[in-house]
Amino acid sequence: MTPTLPRPLTALALAATVLVAPLTWAADPPTLTENDVVSGTMTIDFGTRTRLDTTGKLAAGSPAEGSRDVYTFDLNVATTTQFAGSIERQPRLSSSVLGREIQPAALQYNATLAVRNPSNLQEKRTVGKWVGAVPIDAQGVYLLDGGAAAGSPLRIAIDTVGSAQGFTDNFGGRLVGKPVEKKGLVQEVRTFSRMIGGRQVNIQVKGSDPMRFDNVALAAGPARIYPRTVVNGRMDFDYETGNWYTDGLRFRYTLDGQDREDLVTGSIKWVEDANRKQNGKGRYEFNLRFNEDKNRPATSETAAFAKSSSEEDAFFAVDTSVPTLTGTVDFVDTMVPGREAPSASKITYHLNANRLTKQQVMNFFKLWMLAVGPTNDE
Repeated sequence: MTPTLPRPLTALALAATVLVAPLTWAADPPTLTENDVVSGTMTIDFGTRTRLDTTGKLAAGSPAEGSRDVYTFDLNVATTTQFAGSIERQPRLSSSVLGREIQPAALQYNATLAVRNPSNLQEKRTVGKWVGAVPIDAQGVYLLDGGAAAGSPLRIAIDTVGSAQGFTDNFGGRLVGKPVEKKGLVQEVRTFSRMIGGRQVNIQVKGSDPMRFDNVALAAGPARIYPRTVVNGRMDFDYETGNWYTDGLRFRYTLDGQDREDLVTGSIKWVEDANRKQNGKGRYEFNLRFNEDKNRPATSETAAFAKSSSEEDAFFAVDTSVPTLTGTVDFVDTMVPGREAPSASKITYHLNANRLTKQQVMNFFKLWMLAVGPTNDE
């Protein structure tokens, strides 16, 4: 018997075969749900508050020329990275008579970067540095790429270690800090809103100071899985409560060939210990939500009628049904005699991830460290 040969596929059959073939996309990166996803310590020596000018050539109440605020830290981020080093903050000084600038404001970064072996977290290797200068102009604008003019751009510089190829990537953009002078500013009332189980909850803030991020470029690294990221938006500081509120804070980056955007909403609440005057204790309570609009679970009609003890309590309530960064940053402050400002701070980080990627955690951490002055300078 002559065997029957398979007939060639017709055009229609071939098209059908193509249509039923599985389609593939780049997989979403894995997420973390764990405590202490950012952990460790920071100490701050506010030398600008303890070393004051005695020459009379500077504006009254100025820090002494050459004084610095020094932030020393050892922080673990996203389980497998470590940032250890210091940031020095130099104040802007002006003359007592003409107001001429005597010393410009600037930040100087010097941190060692290390990575841990995901298969053995006890195994650690130093891979590079986060170094460089950030000039701050007279209007309080942080020029994140301004250090390049002085030959010291703010950058992450990674060495070739093992099979990992080294690289250098610079930071960029502008961080517009709190105004140097507040006199004459109109106290604008801003309303911040969030959805709680289908119900909109509002909180009003009078006279807040925005910290604005204008095309802030976060340098890539320490590993290649952390891509260069551009941030726009703002965080508003409420002088009356010490709270921070996000406003349109967007992180844009490319990962595995896909363009991604994370919208971070929420608040960072300042809570003072009942005996703060004696023990110097206070804390930031983080309640930041990532892509809340895309991850909000469906609710029934009854959710709109749910009540809470107060609008403020509802606004600051933690909702783990969406990806969140929560936890605390705890302060123990030593106060300047006769003032409500610390001369030194001891800070402990205990931030927790709920369904966040390592990239999301790292991006927010880098942004937070760029804002080390405004977020710690009471």
